[in-house]
Amino acid sequence: MKKFITSESVNCGHPDKTCDIIADSFLDEALRQDPNSQMAVECAIKNNKLFIYGEASTNAKIDYDKIAKNVLKEIGYDCEFEIIKEISLQSPDINEAVIKEKIMANDQGMVFGYATNESDNYMPMPINIAHDLMKVYEGYRKTDKRFKADAKSQVTVEYINDLPVSISSLLISISHTENLKYKEICDIVKNNVIDEVLKKYKALKTDNLKIIINPSKKFTIWGSFADSGCVGRKIIVDTYGGVGKVGGGCFSSKNASKVDRSGAYYARYVAKNIVANNLADRCEVSVSYVIGMEYPTSLYIETFNTQKIELNKLYEIVQKNFDFSTQNIIDELNLLCPIYKDTACYGHFGKDYYSWEKIKKLKI
Repeated sequence: MKKFITSESVNCGHPDKTCDIIADSFLDEALRQDPNSQMAVECAIKNNKLFIYGEASTNAKIDYDKIAKNVLKEIGYDCEFEIIKEISLQSPDINEAVIKEKIMANDQGMVFGYATNESDNYMPMPINIAHDLMKVYEGYRKTDKRFKADAKSQVTVEYINDLPVSISSLLISISHTENLKYKEICDIVKNNVIDEVLKKYKALKTDNLKIIINPSKKFTIWGSFADSGCVGRKIIVDTYGGVGKVGGGCFSSKNASKVDRSGAYYARYVAKNIVANNLADRCEVSVSYVIGMEYPTSLYIETFNTQKIELNKLYEIVQKNFDFSTQNIIDELNLLCPIYKDTACYGHFGKDYYSWEKIKKLKI
C-alpha cells in the first residue's frame, strides 16, 4: 500500500517559535533559581511589541525584559522592543490542588506519545527531514548575513507498506535581504542546505524529488513584522509532524507539574521503549490526567497491529516498568532542571540527550 506523509518545521525567527523560545527561557531562569517554581508565563509578538503574560509562583527573581531582549537579539532583531507585562501568581485554588506531599497533576488533559522504528531516533521520517533542513539552514545563515532567522520547511515522504521509500517533495522558505536575487537564493540554499541534508538520507530515493525554494519569490519582511506570533501554535511541529495524535495543550512555558508537557514527554518515553525493545514496530501511548490527582485516569496503547506479543502482555510490561504518576515523571525524567529553552525549536522529541529519549532494558 502506498501513502504520502507531509511534515513541516519552522526556524527560530518564525514569530510563534520566537515566543516559545522566550517563554522557555523564562522557565529555565525560574528553575535555575528555584526548582519548585510553578510557571506558565507566555508571550505574544507583533511588530516591535512583545506582550508577556501568565502566572508565576516562584521565589526566583526574573528579569523578564532582559531575558526577552537577549533572545530577540540572538535571533537577529536589531530594533528596540516595547515590552508589556501582565503576570500574576498561580491561582491558590490550583496551588492547593497540586502542591501536596507529592506533586499532583496541574490540570486535566489527554497526552500522546509516539515512536516508530523507521528511523534511528524512532521518529517519523518526514519530521526528521523537515527539522534537519531548519537546523542546517540555521547553521548556514549565521555565516551569511544576507539570510535571516525566519524560515519554514515542508517535506513529503512516500511510504510503501508503512516504510519510507522516497522523498517526493521538499519545500523551504527562507527570509533574506533585499540585495539577493531569486536565482542566487535558490543556488545558495540548494548547495548549502538541501544538498547537505539529503546526504544524511541516501537510503531514500530522490529520483522524482520536487524541490521548491521560496515559492513567494521574495521574503524580505520577516518575523514579527511579517506576522504575529504566540506561544504554543506549533504543536504538530513540536511533536511528530502530523503522524500520530497530539494532546490538548502545548509544551512551552509550562513547568513539569503541568502534564500537558511532562505527561507527553513520559508517553513518548514509554512508546519509544516499547519500540526500542522490539515489542512493536510502531506505538502510540495515550494517557489522561485530572487536576489534583496523582495517577492518570486512563492508559491506552495502540500498536497499529505491529506488536510482537499479545496486547494484554504488553500492558503488563508497561505497568511493571513505568509509573505514570506526576511525581514519578518529574523524578524519573529529572524535569526540575533548566533544560527547556533547547526544546523550544526543532522538536521536543528525537534528541538522544533528553531524559525522555533514553532507552532502558525492560523487565519482561
